[in-house]
Amino acid sequence: MAVKKLNLKDKYKLLTRDLDWEFSYEDRKQAFPYEDFEGIKINDWSKWEDPFRLTMDAYWKYQAEKEKKLYAIFDASAQNNGHLNVSDPRYMNAIKLFLTGISPLEYQAFQGFAHVGRQFGGVGARVACQMQSIDELRHVQTQIHAMSQYNKFFDGFQDWSHMHDRVWYLSVPKSFFDDARTAGPFEFLVAISFSFEYVLTNLVFVPFMSGAAHNGDMATVTFGFSAQSDEARHMTLGLEVIKFLLEQDEANVPIVQKWIDKWFWRGTRMLSLVGMMMDYMLPNKVMSWQEAWEVYFEEAGGALFKDLARYGIRKPKYVETTEKEKEHISHQTWWTFYTFGHAAGFHTWIPTEKEMDWLSEKYPNTFDKYYRPRWELAQKLEDEGKRIYNKALPQLCNTCQIPMLFTEMDNPGQLSYRMSEYKGDKYHFCSDGCKDIFDDEPEKYVQAWLPAHQIFQGNCGGPGMEEVLRDYYNFNLGADNLDFKGSPDEKRWKEWKSA
Repeated sequence: MAVKKLNLKDKYKLLTRDLDWEFSYEDRKQAFPYEDFEGIKINDWSKWEDPFRLTMDAYWKYQAEKEKKLYAIFDASAQNNGHLNVSDPRYMNAIKLFLTGISPLEYQAFQGFAHVGRQFGGVGARVACQMQSIDELRHVQTQIHAMSQYNKFFDGFQDWSHMHDRVWYLSVPKSFFDDARTAGPFEFLVAISFSFEYVLTNLVFVPFMSGAAHNGDMATVTFGFSAQSDEARHMTLGLEVIKFLLEQDEANVPIVQKWIDKWFWRGTRMLSLVGMMMDYMLPNKVMSWQEAWEVYFEEAGGALFKDLARYGIRKPKYVETTEKEKEHISHQTWWTFYTFGHAAGFHTWIPTEKEMDWLSEKYPNTFDKYYRPRWELAQKLEDEGKRIYNKALPQLCNTCQIPMLFTEMDNPGQLSYRMSEYKGDKYHFCSDGCKDIFDDEPEKYVQAWLPAHQIFQGNCGGPGMEEVLRDYYNFNLGADNLDFKGSPDEKRWKEWKSA
C-alpha cells in the first residue's frame, strides 16, 4: 500500500505541536518556573494560534531564496561604487545612527526571543519564539553586511558594537532592551512583539527604508525590503500574543494594560532618535515625523485599540501627550545633538534655509515660533566663530536615559522635570510617563547605568572629555565627531565628485 502523503496542515502539526511531551517523573511547574512569575494565567495553551505556520525545512528554503537576491544586490552595489550614488554625504550619518543604535537591538531581540521561548509551556509559543529569534539574527547580519561597504569610505562605522555598549546617547536604545530582557517572559512579548513590533515598528523601518530609497542608498533599502516579510510575521505574532493573553483569563487584562502603558511610553521616548533622523538627517526627506506619527500610530493605532476595547483594553496612558509632542520632539532632540556634536559618533549641522522652509511648512504651528529663531542664532554665532558646544554633562532621565531635553507641552519654553524619592535618594525624570514607570518598579531602575553619572565617577576612561571620547568610546577625534562642515567625510566627497 502506498504511503499516504501528509497534507501541509498535518505535516505542520507533526513538526511543531507534536514535538511537545507530557512530564511523567518531573513537575511541569519546575520545567517552566516563569510562567506564573508575573501573575499571568494560562488555562489552555492549545488555544494558541501559530502565526508563522512554517515548518523548519520550509523556513530555510524560503529564507535562502531571499538571501540569494539580497546578496546579489549587495555585490552589485559594491562593484558599482554604490557609496557615490547617495544624494548627499550628510545622509551617511543617519546610517551611522542606524548601525550603532538599531542594528544591535536586532541582536538583543535574537537573544531575548531565544531565552523567553524556553520559558513557555505551550509548544506553539516556543516554536513562534524560535522562528522570530532566527529572523532577528538574520536581520542583524544582513544589516551589518549592507552597511559594511560604507566603512571603507566614511568615518564612524568602524567600531559600532563597542560604541553601542558605551556611548552616552546609545544607552537610550540599549536600556530599552535591557529593561525588556530583564522582565518576565510574558512582559517581554508584550514589550517587543506587541508594543514595539506591532504598534511602533512601522515608525522605525518605513522612515529608514523610504529614506534610503529617496537618498539613493540601494544597499540599505534592499535589506529593508528583505526584512519586511519577516516583520509582517512578527507583527502577526504581536497581535496573537495580546489576544491570546486577554482571552485566556480576565485577570490578565489589568496586567497587560499596565505593560502596554509602560512599553508604549518607553518606545515613544526611544523613537525621538528616529524623529530627529526624519526631519533633520535626511537630505531628501520622505515625510515629517509628525506626519509619520499621524499615519502609523494615530490612524493605525486608533483602529487597533478600538478593536482591543472589547477585551477591556484602552489606549496607552499619556497618548494625548504624544499627540502634542509630535510637533516638538524632533527639533528638541536634534538641537541637543547639535550642541553636543563634539561628543557624538556622527556629524551634525545647522539646517539650510531650504530645509528650514520645509520644516516651517510641515510644522506651521511650532517651527517658526520656537525653533527657527534658535537655528538662526546658531548660524549667526557660527559665522562669528562662536559655534555652540555644550561643555557640561547633561542630566539624564533615570528611566529612558535621555538627557532632560523635552519641554512641557503647554509651555515649550519650560523644561519638563519630575522627581521621585526612594530610600532617601532623589531620582530625576523627563516626563510623567517615565516617573510612573520608575515608581512602579523602583528596585529595578535605581540600578540604571547612567553614562553621565559614570563619567563623573571616573569609570569611563579618564577625568576629561577627550579621554572619555578617545579611550572609552574609541572615537577618532575630529573624524567621527564634530560638524559635517570641514570633516574628512566632506573633503573626501568633494574629491570623489570632482575627479
